[in-house]
Amino acid sequence: MAVARPITRSTTSTASSVSAASSDAEAPDDSPRYTISEVAARSGLTAHTLRWYERIGLLEQIDRSYSGQRRYSDKDLGWLSFLGKLRLTGMSVADMVRYAELVRAGEQTVGERHQLLYDHREEVRQRIADLQATLAVLDHKISLYSDAAPAAEGKPTV
Repeated sequence: MAVARPITRSTTSTASSVSAASSDAEAPDDSPRYTISEVAARSGLTAHTLRWYERIGLLEQIDRSYSGQRRYSDKDLGWLSFLGKLRLTGMSVADMVRYAELVRAGEQTVGERHQLLYDHREEVRQRIADLQATLAVLDHKISLYSDAAPAAEGKPTV
């Protein structure tokens, strides 16, 4: 049985950082390596989704073992966690891909990345405000039913 060896990332890409905050894109990545099934279990994504993310550019090309199996790093897991947060906020896959492209393009895109996230934050805030208003309506209706339920059962209201 072949044992998978850790593989370091190529140092030829100046924009290989998967973290927007990382400034050391040239340093080899010596973090532990995870198989696609391990990443699926950790992230809650399916192996199919992980492959799709790579295919559409949400993930950089994932390192491979000598036998061709994908080997994800801790940086990859961190990036996937961030993508999960973006999806949770309702960011479209197209905007997520655009953001990933901007990250890979380097420091000259910081302004565009800032604007993309800023605009999205405003959309999230508006959705939260809309949900809070909707929640207030639900709370009001529940209160009405709570008050009406004892009376409907012939019990005095308190």
